[in-house]
Amino acid sequence: MTTTLTELPIVDMSLLDGDNAGRARFRRALLEATHEVGFFYLVGHGIDRATRERLFATVRAFFALPEEAKFDVEMLKSPHFRGYTRFGGEYTQGAIDWREQIDLAAEYPSLGDDPGYLRLDGPNQWPALPGFREVITDWQKRCGELGLSLMREWALSLGADRAVFDDAFAERPSTLMKLVRYPGRESATERQGVGAHKDPGVLTLLLIEPGKGGLQVEHDGGWIDAPPVEDAFVVNIGELMEYATDGYLKATMHRVQSPPPGTERLSVPFFFNPALSSAMPRIELPTDLAADAPGVTDDPDNPISGTFGENMIKARLRAHPDVAARHHPDLARGGDDTPIPDKVS
Repeated sequence: MTTTLTELPIVDMSLLDGDNAGRARFRRALLEATHEVGFFYLVGHGIDRATRERLFATVRAFFALPEEAKFDVEMLKSPHFRGYTRFGGEYTQGAIDWREQIDLAAEYPSLGDDPGYLRLDGPNQWPALPGFREVITDWQKRCGELGLSLMREWALSLGADRAVFDDAFAERPSTLMKLVRYPGRESATERQGVGAHKDPGVLTLLLIEPGKGGLQVEHDGGWIDAPPVEDAFVVNIGELMEYATDGYLKATMHRVQSPPPGTERLSVPFFFNPALSSAMPRIELPTDLAADAPGVTDDPDNPISGTFGENMIKARLRAHPDVAARHHPDLARGGDDTPIPDKVS
């Protein structure tokens, strides 16, 4: 008898602090969750509540700024796709996402313009808000350490060396975080906070404001609601983990529905990704896992590359066509006078 999945699995990272049996249970749970669903709740991660509350206080302070202060750091000014995006300024599958956000990524000196994805490296646009930069950089550091720990546990669970992914993240890891605000919407038919998509990188650590639903995860042709769980991240894998495991771990479609009228929803996704030019290693899976690896998704409109930068520039150009047109018209036309198709990742 098949049991229909109605909620995401919970994986407890504190098991790693116990004995060998506990660590083995954690790795089994991690592998099962990402093979069968691609999403899970991560508890026992060690980031305390005070730190999380300080982050959300900073998020609220940013969105409370006057419009002119947010427009001072508008993404349209950045060739690196960093900064503030107003309502209706981002697209998924050709439809408008109804949210406002600021994108803040790891900062590195430019390495040039060719290949085109190298243009994503550069400085952030920091708003004039006391303490903002300190809180954000602290969160980036904490999530980066957590992300690397998870990658090492995935490696072991897949039968590989613990450090098999380390080189991809050793220099210039291309991490990205967003501060996102979804406002309530009156129309029951216009619910797209962000449309259905897959993430183009390795893994996402998502912190959602307590008590606020809206995230939905695709599974077996339907959608599972994924409301926030006390003291938990929502974690999902992206296209690079599908690439690395020949599809044994599969990137999963997900979306956010707008909250009800008179409310709002805040979230902070952190995308843990390797250097733009890094190629993810292909894992030689144990025989029993390899038998259940269907291969990387074959979609001519959204080919998955093992090089992170190729996945990321594709997603950025599609999501922010105004930035692409202003700063990268050669890339926005696909380099051969062919428009980039609607964003799917």
